[in-house]
Amino acid sequence: MERYEINKYLTGFKEKVSELEESINVTDLNEKIRLLSEKTNEEGFWNDQNNSKKIFDELNGYKEKLKGFNDIKSKLDDLVVLDEMALEDSSLDSELEESILNYNNELEEFEISVLLNDEYDDSNCFLELHPGAGGTESMDWAEMLYRMYLRFCQKMNFKVELVDYLAGEEAGIKSVTILIKGHNAYGYLKSERGVHRLVRISPFDSNKRRHTSFCSCDVTPEITQDKNVDLNLDDVKIDVYHSSGAGGQSVNTTDSAVRLTHKPTGIVVTCQNERSQLKNKEVAFSILKSKLLQLKIKAQEEELNKLKGEHMNIDFGSQIRSYVFHPYSLVKDHRTNYEIANTNLVMDGYIKPFIDAYLKYSKKMS
Repeated sequence: MERYEINKYLTGFKEKVSELEESINVTDLNEKIRLLSEKTNEEGFWNDQNNSKKIFDELNGYKEKLKGFNDIKSKLDDLVVLDEMALEDSSLDSELEESILNYNNELEEFEISVLLNDEYDDSNCFLELHPGAGGTESMDWAEMLYRMYLRFCQKMNFKVELVDYLAGEEAGIKSVTILIKGHNAYGYLKSERGVHRLVRISPFDSNKRRHTSFCSCDVTPEITQDKNVDLNLDDVKIDVYHSSGAGGQSVNTTDSAVRLTHKPTGIVVTCQNERSQLKNKEVAFSILKSKLLQLKIKAQEEELNKLKGEHMNIDFGSQIRSYVFHPYSLVKDHRTNYEIANTNLVMDGYIKPFIDAYLKYSKKMS
């Protein structure tokens, strides 16, 4: 690495860290940590478990952000010292170059984490997949996406709980809902909301023709506080039925599965993964509240876009990404134009570059 390149990197690093310090507002962050820490020491703090957990999660989130920034700033100081030493000792050049490249990656990761500052970004989330028209072909595509998201969650150390699963008659899935638990799960996965398009030679076509399939993905934050959503129980129709399964012992012989229909919006939610009808109903109501919240968020975004006089591609029905297996290998996001020429790698859960690109894009548009 030439000296001018090293200087360019270091100058850029210093500018980014300065911008991050201003963006994070370290002074304000320290004050928030102080105030929340005082709350945890108040008498009767643990009387309300839900509220105490919420405060602790918020406190830990602020502490994590502050620690992340302090680490990045400290490592930059170390990098500057190493650069000064390398000017006098050329044997340190290779170590300096490696340190610069590693720091660049760490800084980019921290920049992405800072972008996750919307109200529900740190929440768990529900992810649903629904195949489009096309029968078995589209249902197989839905199952491929399901595996992709499971592998992504594994890479991110997110915990996944199956909420509802309806298998296709021949192959694939008719629909699936999962609860993804982890810090910033919704913040990362909200970028996946929309229609995903597949182009490939169909394994179900004896003539080996190229087919195009679609699958919609819906992502909503998990709602743990009722005050976020106004839900009138009189507006909800509740149906119970037998859970479906693979057969034999997998089938629940009691009416434990639950279907909720929200009359004003027409939203339908099902949950059959739990053995208990009460637990299924609890999970179903949580999903319904999340969907109602998502409608509220969408309405707010659309109103903001009208005021700004510009259009942002945020519609649930919009085609956000294409996955091409034939006649070439390419996955392209149509919002950011970010692309990867290795479809198999992406299907193995390597979607974070697309997510990072979307977060940067949406922040510029906001």
